[in-house]
Amino acid sequence: MLFIVPTPIGNLNDITLRSLEVLKSVDIIYSEDTRNTLKLLNYFEIKKRLLSYHKDNEEKSSDEIITHLKSGKSIALVSDAGTPCISDPGNLLIKKLLTHNINFEVLPGPTAFVPAAIKSGFPTDKIFFTGFLPTKKKDREQYLEYLRNNVIATIVIYEAPHRIISTLEELLQIFIPPISVSRELTKIYETTYYITDTESIKSITAKGEFVIVINNNVDHKKDLQNTSELNRTIEKLKNEGFSNSDILKILKTFGIKRNTAYKSINDFKKKDK
Repeated sequence: MLFIVPTPIGNLNDITLRSLEVLKSVDIIYSEDTRNTLKLLNYFEIKKRLLSYHKDNEEKSSDEIITHLKSGKSIALVSDAGTPCISDPGNLLIKKLLTHNINFEVLPGPTAFVPAAIKSGFPTDKIFFTGFLPTKKKDREQYLEYLRNNVIATIVIYEAPHRIISTLEELLQIFIPPISVSRELTKIYETTYYITDTESIKSITAKGEFVIVINNNVDHKKDLQNTSELNRTIEKLKNEGFSNSDILKILKTFGIKRNTAYKSINDFKKKDK
């Protein structure tokens, strides 16, 4: 049997009793970061054979695990922190287990996006978790625009400390603030910030793990009927190089009346002069 075992995202005491039982009972533990997992095992006085399973050796390690399981070994898979397969390696192994018709169990436990979404205070009836954003600027901009216009939900994003400032600056240009940012969840320096403008970004300490939560529970296509939102859209289209006739056609597809769109474009032209 293979067990997918969540591990604490910060506070070691957040591990479940069942997770501890599994870690004590298996023959081998595969870990994304063996050094980090060793600290956890030592804390709970668990001694087990520990092997690495990370994005660079995922294919090879998955095949190893299949071999071990077929020989009768029991194995636990853990990530650096939180639940394997959630923005961490593991999905490839699950696919192989299903292909080989091998049983596995997924234990419930810690994951960062749930407490961050709750702490934000934004609606939680519809949550869209998207993990880490694309690293290339153009791909990221296109993806964020897609999210803004098509995902009517509370959106949750993971971000690394070296990108958190620039990412928030981009998000403010696309989404309606405030934006919730949780840092170092369950740890001593746990903090949740509410970003309303570029000035408030300066309050963030760019260290640790970050979870960004965006309240996008609004249909922006319908919201185009709002004058300020319509002007913002026209400005973005103009900056992208679209002609007035093209903008007119685009706004028409969003249900904007031709006369309204035409007047708004002309008003923008006067303002631009």
